[in-house]
Amino acid sequence: MSSKAIHESSAKLLLYNSLAQWNLSKNFVKIVTKDSPFDASDASLKHSRLVAKPDVLLKRRGKLGLVIAGRNAEETGQWISERLNRSIQVGNITGCLDRFIVEPFVPHDQASSEEYYICIYTERERNVIMFHQEGGVDVGSVDEKAKRFYLSVDEMMRREESSQPICSAAQLLASSLFDGVTEEARRVILAEFIVDLHRVFNELHFTYLEINPLVVCNWSPNVCSNNQVSPPTSDFYVHILDVAAKLDQCAEFLFTSNSGWSPQDKPLEFPFPFGRIQTEEEAHIAQLDARTGASMKLSVLNPNGRIWTMSAGGGASVIYADTVCELAERLKQTGGGGLGASDLANYGEYSGAPSEGQTYEYAKTILSLMVRGDPHPDGKVLLIGGGIANFTNVAATFKGIVRALIQYKTELQLHKVRIFVRRAGPNYQEGLRIMRELGPTLGIPIHVFGPETHMTAIVSMAFGLREVNNLNSFHCTTPTESLLNSTSGAAAHLTEVGDSKVNGCEPNGSSNSTDVECFDASTRCIVWGLQIKAVQSMLDFDYASGREIPSVAALVYPFGESSQIKAYWGSKEAFFPVYKTLKEAMWKHPEARVLVNFGSLRVAYDVAMEAMSVDQNHPKPSATCNGYCASPAQLKCIAIIAEGIPENLTRRLICRAKERNILLIGPATVGGVKAGCFKIGNTGGMVDNIIAARLYRPGSVAYVSRSGGMSNELNNIISMNSDGVEEGIAIGGDRYPGSTFLDHLLRYEANPNICMMVMLGEVGGTEEYAVAEAVQAGRIRKPIVAWCIGTCAQLLASSSEGIQFGHAGACANSARETATAKNAALAAAGLHVPSSFDELDTMIRNVFDGLVKSGRVVPKPDRRPRPVPLDYSWAKELGLIRRPAAFTSTICDDRGSELLFAGVPITQVINEDLGIGGVLGLLWFKRRLPPYVAKFLELCLIITADHGPAVSGALNTIVTARAGKDLLSSLTSGLLTIVSKFCDTMESLEYFQFITSNYHTFNRGTRMTRANQINSCFAQRLHRFDSLPNIWACTACG
Repeated sequence: MSSKAIHESSAKLLLYNSLAQWNLSKNFVKIVTKDSPFDASDASLKHSRLVAKPDVLLKRRGKLGLVIAGRNAEETGQWISERLNRSIQVGNITGCLDRFIVEPFVPHDQASSEEYYICIYTERERNVIMFHQEGGVDVGSVDEKAKRFYLSVDEMMRREESSQPICSAAQLLASSLFDGVTEEARRVILAEFIVDLHRVFNELHFTYLEINPLVVCNWSPNVCSNNQVSPPTSDFYVHILDVAAKLDQCAEFLFTSNSGWSPQDKPLEFPFPFGRIQTEEEAHIAQLDARTGASMKLSVLNPNGRIWTMSAGGGASVIYADTVCELAERLKQTGGGGLGASDLANYGEYSGAPSEGQTYEYAKTILSLMVRGDPHPDGKVLLIGGGIANFTNVAATFKGIVRALIQYKTELQLHKVRIFVRRAGPNYQEGLRIMRELGPTLGIPIHVFGPETHMTAIVSMAFGLREVNNLNSFHCTTPTESLLNSTSGAAAHLTEVGDSKVNGCEPNGSSNSTDVECFDASTRCIVWGLQIKAVQSMLDFDYASGREIPSVAALVYPFGESSQIKAYWGSKEAFFPVYKTLKEAMWKHPEARVLVNFGSLRVAYDVAMEAMSVDQNHPKPSATCNGYCASPAQLKCIAIIAEGIPENLTRRLICRAKERNILLIGPATVGGVKAGCFKIGNTGGMVDNIIAARLYRPGSVAYVSRSGGMSNELNNIISMNSDGVEEGIAIGGDRYPGSTFLDHLLRYEANPNICMMVMLGEVGGTEEYAVAEAVQAGRIRKPIVAWCIGTCAQLLASSSEGIQFGHAGACANSARETATAKNAALAAAGLHVPSSFDELDTMIRNVFDGLVKSGRVVPKPDRRPRPVPLDYSWAKELGLIRRPAAFTSTICDDRGSELLFAGVPITQVINEDLGIGGVLGLLWFKRRLPPYVAKFLELCLIITADHGPAVSGALNTIVTARAGKDLLSSLTSGLLTIVSKFCDTMESLEYFQFITSNYHTFNRGTRMTRANQINSCFAQRLHRFDSLPNIWACTACG
């Protein structure tokens, strides 16, 4: 949810700080809180009439009686003091009025149309300006009667590149926007103000800005006379009375070096919605999320709830919340007991390969909430679930969770907690084994399942709606079996097919499939970023799929010189060029048609724009288009992996990609896969999952999903319920993905190798309606199984607005954007929509079996993949192989998540304040020394602490001698260590010249400074000595 609301006071200060209109009345804004009380005795307010209202993201304050207007300072202060920090209930939500805003009262005539309504908001390919000549509290249904003016992103980009304003007053006046305003002077003032307002809206990355009312009248306070620009003869002034605004939080990094987002030099706040107060635990997880590359979210919904979740993955976390709420409501309605959706205690997710320590902190926080308070009479349930991970080491994350579970062993037994686990991905067998063996240790039931079990089946089991089958039948493969399976190329299952004919599906129309296929067995790409693991994953997929040449043509890494990296093609080593610039890579590899952009959120936009500017068949690296190009682009597809790119930049990418006829996948995506041909980055996970999901050869089903994590789960579901995947794309979780569901479904429709499609949408946005309209219009005739996740948002209506769902776009701004409404619309249009995600696999199987029985689909034959050797480092991590260590330390161990000194954790060393002496005892003597011995060691350090840099030379001499070298070698190693510290005394002829000359030390330093040479440590210390003998004495002592 990158689009976040801000306080009204913050919005006004931002606008006052950025708007340049001479006739804008920049009224003072006073913020009243518990720590900043209202001062009625302020001399500047003595003769002022004031307006006060809560500033807590609360709507309809006037109708709730929460606005006081036209009163003096004393009356205003009294009114605020009666309401400050008081709780009120609005609908089903109870919140605290802990912040008020005070402004001057603007006298105006409401009956003479001096109040107006203005709203600006963003859409995928345009900005929308809404205006109505009647504003104020009784504006009514403004969506139905307001006029609209549209500004396309494409047009704004063209104007910017030609140094023209993106919007002009003449454009607005020539439109029908002000048809309801009869007075010409007001029309001109409104047009000029809205043009400037839209400029600020664009520059400061607003996503929504509503002013109601905007007042244009003759009154203005004294502040207007302070404007630097002298006002013309007009008597009208513009006043912003009420504001509601949202900003794109992802754009925050763009304003770190300027005051655009820092009104009054204070950092901008993104408050929680009214009624939502951030708990200490939520704040702790938010801080953990902010300082790590992984993603961690936590929202406490009901501290007394019975069902707690620990979900891995943004999409999976929403699906688990959906399923819990749906089944809990079903039980409640059928008399099965429970509180319905209120049984769900929390929403949260962890993803992005968190470390063991980070996962431990996350799990510990949730468990501390879970075991707080009195035990529930029915016991509690902990769901540790997730899809099939692409690159997260499941065992490593589970080790962190296990540490937290063991820590709360007694409390978990007291609260009668049952744990259900379902997970898959890299090293999942080890992770599930650890979880399964933990049950007897904790003394509570732990049910463990892998990818053979449907993802949400554990929720049904927890509610008693599905039998807990085969608890003890989980087969943990031995290291030898795992090694053989990983390298033999054996598929998890090889379907016996009697007829090996090609698929008989026909596309709708006469489209040539080559025109719609972005990937084939000869597709090559350029990878931006030194992502060697991702590159190796792509090469392993290529090799297993039987490709003749690798899909990776080159890499780009601008932070180093051009070089080569080594990777494996099967069992052989291969070298791939690494270029410093993208243009050089594209010039030298004209066959590359795909860019996999691993750039961070700060550079991914620039990288993509540069890539789109390169023409096909360009003669040299500099032959690129500036702005809009007539020649076709070299690239056919760009995948942007990074998340957190500001929406305005993403919309510009979308328009430029459309102009250049380039398929844009992402941002915030794992990528996509064309089975047996090409995969983007880490899509599909490791080789074992590629083989298990049969992605090494094409199937008949294609899918498109928002969630990258769920794309791997779809690979598994489809492979288990059909003949496999032909192509799958994760378009990304941002509000405006680079390509839409419809873009890919139309490609699939025109591809004769695809006979069935699956779409996994989610709450937020309206892209799914375009698919429904296409099906109704006959543009798509192939069967589609569709489901939109996020149905829990309505069941949790009182809390969902404050929930930070896993994806930035997973937020409904209207009833039409809810998952429930979209599922109903898709079903009405004729798509196959299950009743819940829990039944998605059954629906896919039924539709596919129906196509086979009708003769429309002939299942594609299976084959064995080429065997891919296992990497040594990964095999060692899995425990499949072993090798004696080259170096062994018996006093220090830094292999785990925490450093150990002689077996003592570093946290224990710090907590018990062992000090330097205690640490030396552990490191030198491998034992804890008595306090008096530790104190003696510290005393020795105090006395001998200042030995200067030469100690490093002595230490190296000792180490070299102990390594068995001769005396000369040992002495040389020490002296050469000192050289860099003492101005290259052993190597530099300049040193000898300095010694034998009459130059003063200070003069030498000055000469070196003027010559831009580094002045070494030795030269800086020579001024301490007045004679040559002293210098040599210093060197000898060192």
